[in-house]
Amino acid sequence: MSTVVLIGTQWGDEGKGKVTDFLAERADVIVRYQGGNNAGHTVVVDDKEYKLHLIPSGILYRDKTCIIGSGVVIDPAVLIEELKSLEDRGISTENLKISQRAHVIFPYHKLLDQAEEKSKGSKKIGTTSRGIGPAYMDKAARVGIRMLELIDQDELTSLLEENVLGKNRILNKVFDSEGTDYQAVLESYQSYAETLKRYVADVSLIVNGVIEEGKNVLFEGAQGTLLDLDHGTYPYVTSSNPTAGAACLGAGVGPTKIDRVIGIAKAYTTRVGEGPFPTELFDEVGAFIQEQGGEFGTTTGRPRRCGWFDGVIGRYAVRINGLNYLAITKLDVLSRLEKVKICTGYRYHDDIIKDFPASLKVLSECEPVYEELPGWQEDITNTGKLEDLPFNARKYLERVSEVAGAPIAIIGVGSKRSQTIVTSDL
Repeated sequence: MSTVVLIGTQWGDEGKGKVTDFLAERADVIVRYQGGNNAGHTVVVDDKEYKLHLIPSGILYRDKTCIIGSGVVIDPAVLIEELKSLEDRGISTENLKISQRAHVIFPYHKLLDQAEEKSKGSKKIGTTSRGIGPAYMDKAARVGIRMLELIDQDELTSLLEENVLGKNRILNKVFDSEGTDYQAVLESYQSYAETLKRYVADVSLIVNGVIEEGKNVLFEGAQGTLLDLDHGTYPYVTSSNPTAGAACLGAGVGPTKIDRVIGIAKAYTTRVGEGPFPTELFDEVGAFIQEQGGEFGTTTGRPRRCGWFDGVIGRYAVRINGLNYLAITKLDVLSRLEKVKICTGYRYHDDIIKDFPASLKVLSECEPVYEELPGWQEDITNTGKLEDLPFNARKYLERVSEVAGAPIAIIGVGSKRSQTIVTSDL
């Protein structure tokens, strides 16, 4: 396995939690490299469901080291609640490490997030209002507070006072909103620091050390390619870079140390929030996929918009991330449909577009060009080998691979860890 980056190829929610958990069995270290608690992974093991937001999915294995990298922004209250939830269910968190360089989310970040989103009215982005964007803004503006400063009482006291004063001015005068109480926030975060300080470490040193020892490292991203700040459907994107290149930045390793990249895609496409979605379905098929796939956000509970597999997006994700393999999840959701479709291009006015456009104006005017294939009626949730899948399901996967331009190495046929088909030696 060596060093593998695992990314989402669509708008997030592709099933990264399950695939990360599955691959974590053969990894020694699992690194979450970006995002915040605006993302969520659901993992099912022995009929037990675990919802993770900040902690890498590998935490469910007792002998794995799990790392939250410097590219992640951390809400300490959420992290502590997640740690407690795992420990209450008998899951050890002793092997968790948190980058000392990871930035911290504060109450004023959430208030700014909510006020900014509200002020946009009908032009809202559709954020989770968890303070992720404002925390990354502070990071870029060089006024953020890192885990390193959080656990240093003197640093925290000084930096927090400056930030609260500045953010309260913005909240009061720009948004006509109440600010935060410095003393109350300080006391809360001093308490959080006491709980979390034992986990804080120089994770770049740890990760590079285990790579030099020849051990296996799995880099786990949140969200998906089309939510990438640089390469996604801007401005309907997240505030960080979920694409593969960010794994190096968020973990503190050089690009020469990455061996392969695996991109996860649902057998169909979903999206949460605003923005154009060429293959979105508004009929009974879309409702069927949403119901069968349980398409509701792990973090927000919001219903996900559903549509056919988009090969234009697939090709784009393969190119942007340098994908070696695809992992296709939720193939079982499409069972019982008489016909299944794959989008092979977009019709834009009188032209057929094969490459994903940067312009949302263009994207919003694109119509999907579909290739229709026969569906399958069989229950595939207990299928363990590729050759045991129904003929039509295999043909569908073959065409998905051809259109996207990458071989398929993993196939998910259910939500459980055991409901996974591996077709290539990773």
